Amino acid sequence: MSSLVIDLILCGLAYIILIYFVATMSKNSFRKGNNRNDDGDGGVDNITPPKIDLPPGVIWPSDSPVKTNSPEPVEF
Repeated sequence: MSSLVIDLILCGLAYIILIYFVATMSKNSFRKGNNRNDDGDGGVDNITPPKIDLPPGVIWPSDSPVKTNSPEPVEF
């Protein structure tokens, strides 16, 4: 047998062993019912939208001043 055939057999054996270890180590994460909805970022979730810095004189519609329609008292 040439050294190329021996190298190919050893590489194939190493590949099979590597796939076996990867499959056994990741078996727990593929189990059914392990739905954590985790995206893997870590840290604290901040779901509030960012506060955008607007130019002077521009305001958001939700921050607009509330106008009350109270009539002025009439003097007689």
